[in-house]
Amino acid sequence: MKLLIGGCLLSMSLCANAQFAEVSVGKLDRIERFDSELIPDRTIEVWLPRGYDEQLSYPVVYMHDGQMLFDETTTWNGQEWHVDETAQQLIDEGKVEPFIVVGIFNGDTHRHNEYFPQKPFESLPVTLRDKLYEQKRDAQHGLFARTVNSDSYLKFIVEELKPYIASSYAVNEEKSYLMGSSMGGLISWYGQLEYPDEFAGAACLSTHWPGDFTAKNNPIPAYFTNYLDSNLEKLTSQKLYFDYGDETLDALYPPLQQKVDVVLNEKYDANRTMVKFFPGANHSEDAWAERLAIPLMFLLNEQK
Repeated sequence: MKLLIGGCLLSMSLCANAQFAEVSVGKLDRIERFDSELIPDRTIEVWLPRGYDEQLSYPVVYMHDGQMLFDETTTWNGQEWHVDETAQQLIDEGKVEPFIVVGIFNGDTHRHNEYFPQKPFESLPVTLRDKLYEQKRDAQHGLFARTVNSDSYLKFIVEELKPYIASSYAVNEEKSYLMGSSMGGLISWYGQLEYPDEFAGAACLSTHWPGDFTAKNNPIPAYFTNYLDSNLEKLTSQKLYFDYGDETLDALYPPLQQKVDVVLNEKYDANRTMVKFFPGANHSEDAWAERLAIPLMFLLNEQK
């Protein structure tokens, strides 16, 4: 792997204008091509808070869609999560302990097949799986670039990326968390259930419960809730955060999240879950940035 060098992949979602992200506060380390035997190599960015001290031990938040986190001048849509500003403000105000953020760039055309929970997908009827593989996300590209392989993506995080971060930075491995939005929300809760001993919590913003872009008579959400229902027993003290709005793509989510809430209320400790509804919020980095402090504080603060 090569630090801070190398060319950008030619994709507007990966690195608009071939620029490197810059942060307003703290320090950003960049691994241009992180070698992986499990998934296509990709960029990793590691944000360190102001005053980072190698003698301390920091929680780590692993965030999907890493190219959208820090610098709106390098994103495809001119928006960002403002992770560095929000994180540092929470730290400075004493609302959370100092922590590190690892931004994992998505695989561009591989994003859907890497983020779609694999075991629920494989439980779908073959005819439905085939139909999904035939769907188009635009005129030139299918919904999936390859077969669903989110299990390999999660294995990459656990077996390749996490050990690298632990060997390169001062981290508390018992305080690792997952966070993402939309499809990144799906892979976050799925990763928590698949690796309950590796992550202490997952935050899922505007979780894309439809799985594809079908609004009516879509059977996919039921397979997600069934998987949750069958696997929540794996969790003990881990935290689960979900939120949603009701504008643009988020307009699809309220009734689907409410069905998930029923499962959570029946099967898991209410003190370890948080579900937030944001009326009028849309499906965008701007919307997620506005409420980012809420899931960060929920994940990083000790339970009272």
